[in-house]
Amino acid sequence: MSTEGWRRAAGAIGLLWLATMASAGMVFLAQLLLARRLGPSEYGLFASSLATVTVVAPLAGFGLSQFRLKAYGTEGWAADRWLRPAFRFSAFTCVLAVGIVIAWALLGSVVDSETRLTLVLLTPVIVGLVAIDLVGSKLRLEERHKALAGWQLLMPAGRLAVAATLLALPFASAHGAALGYGLVALLIAALALPQLVLMQRGGIELKGHGPRPALPPSDPEPGALQLWSQAWAYGMAALLYPVFFQASTVLLKYLGSNAQAGHYGVALAVMMAVYLFPSTVYQKFLLSRLHRWAVHDKPRFRRVYRLGNLGMLGMGVMVGLALAVAAPWLVPLAFGPKFGDVAGLLMILSLCVPLRFLSTAVGSALLTENHMRYRVVAMLLATLVAVLLNIWAIPRYGAAGSAWATVVAEAALLGSMWFAVRRFRVLEKSR
Repeated sequence: MSTEGWRRAAGAIGLLWLATMASAGMVFLAQLLLARRLGPSEYGLFASSLATVTVVAPLAGFGLSQFRLKAYGTEGWAADRWLRPAFRFSAFTCVLAVGIVIAWALLGSVVDSETRLTLVLLTPVIVGLVAIDLVGSKLRLEERHKALAGWQLLMPAGRLAVAATLLALPFASAHGAALGYGLVALLIAALALPQLVLMQRGGIELKGHGPRPALPPSDPEPGALQLWSQAWAYGMAALLYPVFFQASTVLLKYLGSNAQAGHYGVALAVMMAVYLFPSTVYQKFLLSRLHRWAVHDKPRFRRVYRLGNLGMLGMGVMVGLALAVAAPWLVPLAFGPKFGDVAGLLMILSLCVPLRFLSTAVGSALLTENHMRYRVVAMLLATLVAVLLNIWAIPRYGAAGSAWATVVAEAALLGSMWFAVRRFRVLEKSR
């Protein structure tokens, strides 16, 4: 890459990183305000209900945004043929995901009346997340980094506004927070609609593949089965990730208490903010390029993979150490004495930081070409470890047991992804 190319890449990553930092700050502040305003029990009800919706939400769209990046990286402009079938499938799965949450809220035998209403009020979040994902994939393909940076701020800014409003009101509850989050999601979906209509009509200004051909592609529009055969692995990965990441909060509610779920939810909010850095680098900046390089510039693909592993490991160690040192004084200052034990949880979870940073880099090799099935198997194994260890540890050790289960699960995720890359010779196949 030329000096000018490096300068542009650094500028784009810097812009996305600043937006990510702003997003992380707003997410953290929103969680802080809600936790202080609602208290452990009400906040636990809200956080566990939001985690439940977040676990189901990836069913809507079923990973098609990730598949779209892969299709355009491989096929170039010819990938326009996938747009209409993908939109029809996304609409169907969105309705299905909303139906599952409502069915669980109304028919679940362990769901009390307070949780039932909170879940129903949060169902629009699914629609908003789908809209964020679809428009975000379009902006990544167009390499419109400024627009992508602004777009990724909408959801956290809206949620921060909800938290600030509840703080100013003389009354506040989990139901009020859920209603506000639902309204924000519907507003974002309305803002996304013009872009989605343009996208469905083939209005993507694709970068990295030259000008649009004068004649449309001759390949026929794929059917539902063909789309499924190409995209199922991306969908399974999208479904497994929130189960892997949010299982602790949900299980703490049902195997522990709302208060335990609230304490862990605060710790998880901090970890989500920390994890935004590797996701920014790989999901928002590098992913569309990795798909393209894996097919059309394999030496660069291997070089970026190796440098990324070293960089992410070093950064993860530094951030993890900083989190462990800062947690004992930061948590009481930010969240108050009611959440004092969150500091201990964060000191345990700080061990996850270098593991997650490195697994993001290692796993990037499994996002390209036809390697997603290996990634799905690795994520499935790690998710099973997370769920089973949480089921065993929560009744015995509470939230601390859940935190240690998460550390082991993160190590399992890294180990299984590294094994998949080595065992199936992913890099060698890119030679």
